[in-house]
Amino acid sequence: MKDLVVALYDGVVLLDVAGPVQILHGSGGYRIRHASVDGQPVRTDVGVPLGTDLALDELEGPIDTLLVPGYTPPDGDRPDEAYLNLLRDIGGRARRVASVCTGALLLAEAGLLDGRRATTHWAACAELASRFPQVTLEPDAIFVRDGPIVTSAGVTAGIDLALALVEEDHGPDLARAVAKYMVVFLQRPGGQSQFSVRGAVPTTRHPALRHLLDAIAAEPAAEHTLAAMAAQVTVSERHLTRLFRREIGLTPGQYVERIRVEAAQTLLETTADGVASIARRCGLGSDETMRRTFLKILHITPTAYRQRFRTSHSPTTPKETT
Repeated sequence: MKDLVVALYDGVVLLDVAGPVQILHGSGGYRIRHASVDGQPVRTDVGVPLGTDLALDELEGPIDTLLVPGYTPPDGDRPDEAYLNLLRDIGGRARRVASVCTGALLLAEAGLLDGRRATTHWAACAELASRFPQVTLEPDAIFVRDGPIVTSAGVTAGIDLALALVEEDHGPDLARAVAKYMVVFLQRPGGQSQFSVRGAVPTTRHPALRHLLDAIAAEPAAEHTLAAMAAQVTVSERHLTRLFRREIGLTPGQYVERIRVEAAQTLLETTADGVASIARRCGLGSDETMRRTFLKILHITPTAYRQRFRTSHSPTTPKETT
């Protein structure tokens, strides 16, 4: 039985706590305790109160796992400095520290992510990247393990994280059994790339680059080669690449590719157009090229994506064979 402590605070996202705890409790392999700074109950983001077992400073000696849930991005209630100080202390004594959603930013503020790879909710990726350049952001991941630190993406990704912890601690058979009982994927298809790339990257203050990004989004199938884009903003190709890396965190080619994938995702969700037609309209070339690109970025095929994310009001019959 492994000792696991959930570090609570006012404003914590209810599902960030309930999802992982339900999985971990269902495995039967953990002694789960809930703690807050003063040991008092906390108010969640939706107003539901959560009880606690003890104060964080009452934790003595090492613990197995410290779980840090998140707040609502971008401006939900965040814990104060006292909480961060306790995270820093307890995290240094824990065998493993795990965060859900924007809990990663709390770990970063406590200095626990310095020099490590991490992920967080797609809507908070830009903040993590800009505020904590010493952290290597992996924005597309559902969860990232770097040594004793495990960070996960937004909200329900905490369930994926908890299943990974169960598998790591107690083996794949138990993790599979818990996932089956909870009617969730043991390993879900796709990553955070299924969400808007424009919402996940920082807002650039460079006016020419901002206009270029708007042009790419407006016409994803246009000629967006490095040379063409550099000419459009009247800078050298090398300088444009530096601008993209500094302002966006991606190369020009990576950004264009993701915008085209995002445009294709929208058409797959909302139209009955065939994959080949969508590939041409979004600048992805052929259906095979689009398939390879989807697998690289989303880890799912276009057809599987359509089946999983089609809206309830979209047409159901493709207009061409895919």
